Amino acid sequence: MDFDFIKELGYKALDSRLKRISDRMSHDVRKFYKEFGIDVEPNWYLVFMLLQKKEEVSITDIAEPLGYSHPSVVVMIKKMTEKGYLTIKKDTTDKRKQLISLSPKAIEMLPQLRQIWDSCEKAILQLLENDLSIFSYLDTIDQELKNDSFHHRFKQEYLKSIHS
Repeated sequence: MDFDFIKELGYKALDSRLKRISDRMSHDVRKFYKEFGIDVEPNWYLVFMLLQKKEEVSITDIAEPLGYSHPSVVVMIKKMTEKGYLTIKKDTTDKRKQLISLSPKAIEMLPQLRQIWDSCEKAILQLLENDLSIFSYLDTIDQELKNDSFHHRFKQEYLKSIHS
């Protein structure tokens, strides 16, 4: 068996371990899309899902519920629009605001995308062996980081260590 330094570090490398898992899954989804000739990025899934529910929203209305930065959503929306999946129009009441919606191309692809996402969800459940308890841990971590940032937490620990 190969030596896994990140695994050996345990909780000390939590961020690296989560990133590695995320990267592997994204890579495989990207590979699947390419195999089937689907010109979509894995991280667009959430925008597609959100726009199915909300139909027409601003960039802020995408960034906030996803917890993404405004600039990262702008980049994603630009790429999705260039590929023909989104339509952007100016808000009639606030000309500075852009309203984003799924394009006819995206709407036409939704049944196929839903089938793909459903298969992906089933593969995730299989990986988790239908045990969803990991999400309560992730919810706790998420909430704790909202209550008090990781930056603040580790800065406090560092300051304690240099003063003792």
